[in-house]
Parts: sequence; structure tokens; C-alpha cells
Amino acid sequence: MSPGQSERPPRNLDAPSVGALLLTLALMGWSHLVSGQPASYERERERFAGEMAERHGLEVERVRALLGHAAYRQKIIDAMERPYESMPWHRYRGLFLTPERIAGGVAFWRRNAEILSRAERTYGVPPEVIVAILGIETSYGARLGNHRAIDALTTLGFSYPKRADFFRGELEQLLLLNLEDQVDALGAMGSYAGALGKPQFIPSSYRTYAVDFDGDGKRDLWSCDADVVGSVANYLARHGWRRDEPIAFRARVSRALPSDLGVAEKKPLAPNTTVGDLRAAGVEWQGIVDGKVAAALLRLDGVEDEHWIALENFYVITRYNHSNLYAMAAFQLSQAIKDRFRGGS
Repeated sequence: MSPGQSERPPRNLDAPSVGALLLTLALMGWSHLVSGQPASYERERERFAGEMAERHGLEVERVRALLGHAAYRQKIIDAMERPYESMPWHRYRGLFLTPERIAGGVAFWRRNAEILSRAERTYGVPPEVIVAILGIETSYGARLGNHRAIDALTTLGFSYPKRADFFRGELEQLLLLNLEDQVDALGAMGSYAGALGKPQFIPSSYRTYAVDFDGDGKRDLWSCDADVVGSVANYLARHGWRRDEPIAFRARVSRALPSDLGVAEKKPLAPNTTVGDLRAAGVEWQGIVDGKVAAALLRLDGVEDEHWIALENFYVITRYNHSNLYAMAAFQLSQAIKDRFRGGS
């Protein structure tokens, strides 16, 4: 506890929509138990409530009440064990490079053309990249997730040892969002990993990178497309997006590569060499690129192996989701959306 914290009155966790419910739950204590939950769940929940009260000056009874209304969900644990990113590239690509998602991206761009242009001027991120990420994350808001964020984050934070520390941190961030942005900690719906809104920001990203892009005094990643677009652009810019620079291009390997080159596959690799060094190692491509440009060689398991030269902006996209498959799907979807948008069909 920081100096003077004990002199500060405990803060209230109530969101407007759940205030009356929390008063009731405070009297009920831990009575809301879920059949089948691991023994660790209740023990870790109590420990976490005490930590939140100590660190942030919250009323421990109200933290307990809020967490007591969360539920352990085994299907969330199951989903964590079979992520999409474990698929081979040729299957993963097919999930996102679809006519429906391309058409949906064009429609979203047309509806939000002025906002996307303003985001590009402000942050340097082109519209097609922002749109493609929203397409992959939630089909432009059509699929916002069917798990309560508090269920996902308590389940993973209290009963998923492999990544418990990470998800406990995100649960803490969700409760702070409840205080700062009036995000309803009980009602907010999201992914099985607790990601929120149209861009699927985890709570720490919401707190750090979400922006009020329409100037109404709120950061709303569910229903305000201006805030959604601006927040995705801000996220990429803050992670090093390079204005007007390319993302990746297709390559061909003409001979055996040096053993010390380092080739990325599913796991992201920051640019570890230069385009010129890749050319000298036997990597070929069409077009003219400055040999001093930083790059990494990427190999994907398509129907036949694919090689790509991934530049700094490609690596930035992997900061949104730490997977080369994700970044490549976002890149290819962005190009397909841009081609269709520019073609006017």
C-alpha cells in the first residue's frame, strides 16, 4: 500500500448498470458457486480480491461481490488449448480470406471513409489495414464474442496455471476499466480470452491504447466506429508503424539457405537481416527494394511452402496478435479489400 493510501476512502466498483446488483451480492458473499470448478478457483478469487483492495484502495467486500458473480467456465479452458493459430497456414487463410469478409470490409470502409482517412492522417496507418484487422477480429462488429469477460478472466486467472499471471493482470485491468471508463465489468461480452469490443482489445490494451476519436468524452469500442478505428490505428502507431512503407512481399528461395539465417514460421521474428543480405543468400523476388531495408524471411506451410519477406510493418501487425499467420491473413485481406474498394464493385 502506498503512503497515505489508508487515509483515502475505499473506491466504489459499481458500474451504473450493476449498482443495485452489487449491493445484494455484497450481502451474499461467495454464495454464487459454480458446479465443477477447480479447488483453486475460490482460493485464488479470495486472494485476488485482497490484492485489489490493497493495491487500489477498493472496498474488499465489493470486489468480492463482483467476483462472486463471475462463473468458472470449463469451455474457456478448452478453447485456450486449441487456438486457431495452431492450424496450418492453408487452413487458417481460408477462415478469413472469404468473399463475405472482403465485401464486409468494403462496406465498412464506405460507411467510415472520413474516419478512416482522418485516422490515416493522424497515425499513418492505411484504411485497408485497420479494416482488415476489424474483419478478422469480429467481422466488423458482427461477432463480438459470447463469453462474459469477467468469466473468461477469472477462469483463466484462477484456474489456468500456464498463463494465470497474465490473465490475473487482465482481470485487474478490467476492474480498473469499470472505474475509469464505466465499462460494465459484469455485462461486458468478449472472446474466450477476455478481449473486448470490435477490435478485441484485452483490458490492458483498452486502457492504454483506446482513444476518444469522436471527442464525446468516452472511449467506446463496442458501438462507436470512430473510437474503434482511431484505437486500432493508435495501437499500431504506438507499436512502431512506419507511414507509407510496405508490409511484406512474396519471395522465392533458389538454393539452400545459410544455417544461421533464421527463418520465421508461425512465431513472429523481428526483422533480423536486410533485404540485401536475403538477396545474397539466394532469396529472389520481383520489384525494386532498397537493399538496406530491415527484413525477416518468413516460411508458411501452404499447399506448397510459401516464402515471404516480412518488413517492419508486418512485425508491427504481429504485436496485435503474436502470430505470423494472423499478420499474413490481415495483410492479404487488406489487399483484397483495397482492390475491391478501389475497383468500385
